[in-house]
Order: sequence, then structure tokens, then C-alpha cells
Amino acid sequence: MYSSGLNAPEYDYGSVYVREKGELRFVNHTGNVPQYSRPKSLYKLFDKDFSVRLCIDSFPPAKCRKRNDHFVFTYNREGSLRYTAKSLLDISLLFIADNIEHVDSLIGFPEQMADKLFTAAEAKQKFVEPSTSARGLQVFSEAYGELVLKSLCLRDRSLLLSERVDEIRIFHCLETLDLHGCRLGDSHDFFSHLTSEACSRLVKLFLGANCLSDKGLQRLTAPIRVMKRGLENLQHLDLSSNPLTEKGLGYLTCFQKLRELNISDTNAKVDTLLKSFFRNKMSMVFSASPLQTFTHSECKTEGWAEEVINQWETKAAELPKKNPKPGTNALQFYGREKFVRESLRSACNDSQREDKTSIIHFHKLDRHTPSQHTTDTHTHLNTPSGKKRKFSTEQEEHMNTHSAAKRSASVRPLSAEDLDLLNSY
Repeated sequence: MYSSGLNAPEYDYGSVYVREKGELRFVNHTGNVPQYSRPKSLYKLFDKDFSVRLCIDSFPPAKCRKRNDHFVFTYNREGSLRYTAKSLLDISLLFIADNIEHVDSLIGFPEQMADKLFTAAEAKQKFVEPSTSARGLQVFSEAYGELVLKSLCLRDRSLLLSERVDEIRIFHCLETLDLHGCRLGDSHDFFSHLTSEACSRLVKLFLGANCLSDKGLQRLTAPIRVMKRGLENLQHLDLSSNPLTEKGLGYLTCFQKLRELNISDTNAKVDTLLKSFFRNKMSMVFSASPLQTFTHSECKTEGWAEEVINQWETKAAELPKKNPKPGTNALQFYGREKFVRESLRSACNDSQREDKTSIIHFHKLDRHTPSQHTTDTHTHLNTPSGKKRKFSTEQEEHMNTHSAAKRSASVRPLSAEDLDLLNSY
């Protein structure tokens, strides 16, 4: 159908089309209907040479991996590839693990499902990336406590402690902590965590070979001495290979539950005065044989996060990425190599030092058989003439008066040093 007028100008008419026998045709200005004047765009979508090719291999690897997460690919006996869809529970756990840093809380979530969720997040490296590790571990630690990590062994891993100190502070249900050879010194930032309520459940603490002096031991014991909080449940303490003296060992009297103590390779001399001090003040006696606790044979990392610690160590051992500046790149490489070499040497030196140094272990006096320990400690002082026995009694009286003076000094409310320490916290 078309229309035309003699009086109207040509530009008043637009394009006119007419349908004939089911086909749409275009009418020109002269009124004729050209045979092949139909626009191709109205009836033909593709050209004759058009072809379709599925480019599956051109997708980004991340998208392909996400698509394959919902399927399990296996091979049958004939060698053909088969795939089955994962259960809805597994897909949900994978989704939560991939977004574990956005979870508010897991309190009340079943432990069996939480174990699977932790394993899934661990496989996705969620506890290795600095942006998600702290928050992810905090969610699990708040809900499951000691199941996440009960014992932590960082023996001779000072670099790992420095790089992951924020994540390690999240484990607030530790009962065993081994920091032997971590180079803490007297003013390390980790001391503020050791003396906080987060470490109140610690039973075993190993602080050997940390350059810990009397000042550092005073700082470590200040909260429990003054405010009766901190390491109040400590039962086994290792202070070996530290420059400690008899004065610093006097701060250990605040540990009322302490049962075993290792002060080997320190500046303290094992004599009658030292033995009398531990016997009278802490009810501890010198052990003739080495104690099994300080052999470090039973100290290991236990909990869900055991593999996470291994991932941290692997990450810390990796060489840094190349830097355009050759000087900085070489410094980082040789610095890390030097650290690995020193850690290996320290492990060898520790084994050699343990063989050379004398073992000084004290353990809690057995309440049921006090007479046996007393006679054992005075064995070297008993003679037929009785002169040395008299000398030992005079030394004990001297120690009692000296301890009474110390006790009266400790009864005072707060000293100036304690106030300075508390202000520093």
C-alpha cells in the first residue's frame, strides 16, 4: 500500500513499503516497485559465509576454575572422562570459604562442618594472604578456641614470628608455646601479648636462647606480680641460654603453679644458696636427672591451623620478587640466604651446646615425701664430725633472714619500677 499526491512535495513522503504474496517490498518515488530493492537488514541476519566457532580455551583461567569448582572429574575403567556435580553442601562450603573474611561469626556452627570449612579456606590460601588471614583466623578462633590451635612451636623461627605476629596474637587458647631462639630480647613487642589475658591459659612456655636478661624477666612477670594476672597458670618454664642472674630469678616467685624450671646455661651458679632459695620460696628442688619436658621431643604444633603454620613458613622461605634495582635485589637475596644459614647454624649450635653445658633443672617438691628431698639436698653437707652441718644451718638462717627482708620488700604496694612498667602497658 502506498499513497501519493500531486500537490504535495516529494520530500513530504517517507519510505513506503508494500506487502505482496507475503513479501515486503519497497516503493520508490515514481510508484514502481523494484524487484530487488529490499533492505537486507530486515530479512537477513547473517551473510552466507558466516560461521560459528566455540572459543572455550580463550576464557580467562579464573573463570574456568570457578566453573569447574562445582564438578568432580573422574575417569572410568574404559579411560573416558566423566564428571559429576558436587553436592549443595560442598558448593555452599566452598562459597563461604571463598568469602571467609566477610563472615561475622561462626559461634553455634557445628564443629564437623567448621573443620571442613577451615580445610576449604586453607586450600584457597585464605590464611596466607595478609588481607584475609587475620580476619579469617579470628572468626574461627573466637568460635572454636583450642580446636584451631592448642600448641604452637616456633623454635628458631624469628623471621616467621616477626612477619606473622598479628596472626599469632589471635590464638588466645594456647596451652604450649615454644619461642626458643626467636631473638626476643628484653623489649620485643610480643611481650605485651605474653603478659595479656590472651595467654592466661599457657601451661608450657619455652623462652630459651632469647637474650633475655633480668630486666626482661622483670617486665615479663610485672603484671602477675602487681595485678595478679597474666601467666598465672604457668607450670613449665624454660629460661635456658639467657644471661640471667640470681637477682632475676627472684622474680619467678610470683608463679605459684610453677612445677618445672630450666635455667641451664645462664649466669646463675648452682650452690647451696640457690638451692635453698628455690626450696624455701618456691618449694622446688634440684633435679639430679634431666627432665623430659625440656627435651622438646613432645613440643609440636597441634590444631586445625597446623598446616597454616607450614604455609607461612613456606611463604617466608620464598625469595622476593625481582626488583629493577640490582642493589636492592641482591641485598634482599643475600639477606634471606644469610638468615637461613644462621638458622641452620643455630640449630647445630643448640645441639652442641646442650651436650657441653651442664643441665640445671628444678622441679616442684613432692608434698608426700618432703623428707626425701630434704635429705637429698643435704647429702653433700653431712659429715661424721658435724661441722659442715652446723655451717649449713648457719647458711640457712642467713637465707631465712635474707628472704624475710625480700618478703617485706615485696609486701609494699607498688615500686617506682612497677609503676613505670604498668604505664608502659
